Amino acid sequence: MKIAVLTGGGDAQGLNAVIQGILWKAKKEGYDVYGIQRGYKGLIEADFKPIKLEDFEEIFKVGGTILKTSRTNPYKSKEGVKKALTTIKNNFDALIAIGGDDTLGAANRLSKDGVPVIGVPKTIDNDLDNTDFTIGFQTAAAIAAEAVQNLHTTARSHERVVVCEIMGRHAGWITIYAGLAGGAHVILLPEKTFDVESVCQVIKKRYDAGKNYAIIACSEGAKPKQKDLVTATAEKDEFGHIRLGGIGTILADEIQKRMGITTRSVVLGHLQRCGSPNTFDRVFGLRLGVNAVKLVKEKKYGYGLSLKGLNIVPVKLDDLVDKLKLVDEELLELTDIFSG
Repeated sequence: MKIAVLTGGGDAQGLNAVIQGILWKAKKEGYDVYGIQRGYKGLIEADFKPIKLEDFEEIFKVGGTILKTSRTNPYKSKEGVKKALTTIKNNFDALIAIGGDDTLGAANRLSKDGVPVIGVPKTIDNDLDNTDFTIGFQTAAAIAAEAVQNLHTTARSHERVVVCEIMGRHAGWITIYAGLAGGAHVILLPEKTFDVESVCQVIKKRYDAGKNYAIIACSEGAKPKQKDLVTATAEKDEFGHIRLGGIGTILADEIQKRMGITTRSVVLGHLQRCGSPNTFDRVFGLRLGVNAVKLVKEKKYGYGLSLKGLNIVPVKLDDLVDKLKLVDEELLELTDIFSG
């Protein structure tokens, strides 16, 4: 049995743990594992090499991905699909694709084109449907929470407002966790449009009470009701996603202009997805890798892995992709309870 493994899309803490789990289980079953380089780009270009457990015994503790990654879409062109299918047909018995909605969406299409594929959900955004958590989220949320918490000291010292922009295009999972755990005074998410004047009122209330500083945790995809505050650009990736960013700076400028209070913005950006995975993501990643090979052994292709409570269970790729998991109402309510 020859298994190909690829990682696609943005990197996340725990990817190497998944790979090590695959190598562990594959070695036990007597399977050969091949690493596709740079996601679907490597599949199209037939850029792969054998990987063995003996060469990567400690990678579960290391962030990033030893296979490297890209946002290449194999279905962007007919030629790309043809080359990807040829690479698989001529070299492998199964493919394990580790990635988010775009990567798993492409894997689902490959499955429908006859490829024996297994999907492993990965995204720090935690916005894939039908799984409680995705690999990388817990570590990214902890990093963001620590940043929000640490911003209190400088904001308090200078008596200023600090807007912390956090990753989250359509879903605010990292922001809600980081905002609550880090003690933000305002939490702004993509799921709920916000009014700049209401944000200013929260800040004013704090200043009137002698608490002369405020921390705002803001998702990059948070949408102000004021339509003139544009936060998107015309730039798109290969999957057609508009590149976001800038809401933190825009909001900080608006608060300073309206209130005359010194306001700064901090963009956490890629700091959220780098560094070593925490304990949860190390163990979670290893379990995902082992279970992925179990599905290969059972020839349960066209499935991905889902965390339900404490259990990892197989779910059809159709049920993992093309539907966003948004922050639920109970957590959204907490953004109001803890504001101010």
